[in-house]
Amino acid sequence: MRGKIIHNRLDILAVIIVLIFIALISRLAYLQIYQGNYYSKMADGNRIRIIPAMAPRGLLYDRNGSLLVSNRPGFIVSLLPIAGPIPEGVIEKLAPMLAMSAEDIKSKLKQHSGSFDPIRIKADIGPEMVTRIEERRSELPGVVIEIQPIRNYIYNESAAHLFGYVSEINDVELERLKANGYKSGDIVGKFGLEKVYDRELRGVDGGDQVEVDVTGRPVNVLGKKETVPGKNLVLTIDYRIQKAAEEAVEAQLNYLQTKSEFRNAKAAAAIALNPQTGEVLAMVSRPAFNPNLFAKGISEKDWKALNENPFHPMDNKTIAGEYPPGSTFKIVTGTAALELGKVTPEEKIFDSGHHWIIPKGNAEGEALGWINFREALSKSDNVYFYEMGNRLGIDNLEKYARMFGLGALTGIKLQGESDGLVANRRYKEKVYNEEWYLSETFDAAIGQGFQLTTPLQVAVVMSEIANGGHRYRPYLVSKITGSHGEVLQNFQPEEIGKLEVSAKTLQLIRESLRDVAQEGGTGYGAFKDFPVAIAGKTGTAENPHGSDHGWFVAYAPYDNPRIAIAVLVEQGGFGAGAAAPIARKMLEAAFNLNQPPVEGAQLYQRHTVL
Repeated sequence: MRGKIIHNRLDILAVIIVLIFIALISRLAYLQIYQGNYYSKMADGNRIRIIPAMAPRGLLYDRNGSLLVSNRPGFIVSLLPIAGPIPEGVIEKLAPMLAMSAEDIKSKLKQHSGSFDPIRIKADIGPEMVTRIEERRSELPGVVIEIQPIRNYIYNESAAHLFGYVSEINDVELERLKANGYKSGDIVGKFGLEKVYDRELRGVDGGDQVEVDVTGRPVNVLGKKETVPGKNLVLTIDYRIQKAAEEAVEAQLNYLQTKSEFRNAKAAAAIALNPQTGEVLAMVSRPAFNPNLFAKGISEKDWKALNENPFHPMDNKTIAGEYPPGSTFKIVTGTAALELGKVTPEEKIFDSGHHWIIPKGNAEGEALGWINFREALSKSDNVYFYEMGNRLGIDNLEKYARMFGLGALTGIKLQGESDGLVANRRYKEKVYNEEWYLSETFDAAIGQGFQLTTPLQVAVVMSEIANGGHRYRPYLVSKITGSHGEVLQNFQPEEIGKLEVSAKTLQLIRESLRDVAQEGGTGYGAFKDFPVAIAGKTGTAENPHGSDHGWFVAYAPYDNPRIAIAVLVEQGGFGAGAAAPIARKMLEAAFNLNQPPVEGAQLYQRHTVL
């Protein structure tokens, strides 16, 4: 009986074992036959990866085809977490090799989206660092060296505020732009034209389909998707004028700091426009920064030096700096007085050195006696223009200032532009809850007090006088081209305003401004032997925080204007001594005077702006 029971149990166990084998064989057959293709793909997925390749950004050229911003190949250290999360030990070994902290690397890992895209840790490393990493390859699974394009600003600080810079996308930008195809690790424009035209410049990324080993190291390239370079920008900038302006600003600031009483003259702005179109021919802001520092990942030390500089090198002073226009505003005051019949060209006003109603006078107590309009503007006489303010009143001054476009953005396609301030009753009542005084009208009439302008705005005012009253939107890009030079988009001048001023008034203003650069005028010292007839205006703006700011504005040639310039030197003193020499150097470059020959360069007179 007992033996029979044991035999039955063995039979049952045998049946169970047979059923188990049948189930295993069935499952194996199912996996091999029905699911074989699926799991084959999964296995390939574990050993095949797409390593993206960054598309080179579009290039930037000046108006004559000179290359200003390019790309160069650079080594980038990335982490590729193929076999799982990057081990802590790998991070600890990698950090000192890259002169980084382990926490910085971990922070980049945390920002990773979880895809198989490389996590870029450090850009533009040198060949010595590449060698050290390759020598310890077996200890660094998941660490890869990529060759990717690095943005190259050929002339370093030159035109830095115009070009801007690029850097890795941050969390805020990624959240805002991911719907447009941006992803973690992308290099994007952060400032200047790089930011404004980022979508045009960025191109389309490609990549390699690679087979990797168990450490995540690529061992075989299976396929390739070519990158598509970004579109190129042809700028309105003339690099000859840009270079001359940069060098002149540097030299003048150095002279003022070392050989004059103006030791704090450490900042300046200079801009040149074509008054017939609004094209920007040059744009300089000092102090500046080197955008190449950002392209390869700026160090904490370099960022601190920029951020703590009291003269704010990251600010584009040509469009964001707000300064009292000083005597350059007399152009507006004079236009209003003539046009409204508050004075005639022939009427003479006696300058005793001080105005007879309010004891405000000329610089250093100078007295010019009986003078007419043309003499007053060319010699920049304060007493005369105090009287113009007295006759006009603040409301008329405000009206004409706004007609010239002051107190509003010029509309240039750069971020960070300031709109300045036109002195007016409403502003004072709102901010100070006080009524307007006549003395404040006197200040406003000579560009002091509440009046604030940017160098770009003053250049636009000068352009309006030069071209007969037309206000054009300043612009920086003349066309967008493809990688083979084909024109994809052209940009044309855009008129956005017009002076309601008679030709007779504008002609008298122009004649008076021409006298500025002739004997007896305030700009004669800087232009007494200049071979091209110019019109100009000096200006000195009071500064409660230090020495006065110096202005000089000009256009040339006088009879056929093709360039208008505004120069501002912070704490440089009188405009004739601080700013006019810079303007002269810019005009010399514009008309190819006293310039070294440049291979392949054309004379400015032959450029398309003429």
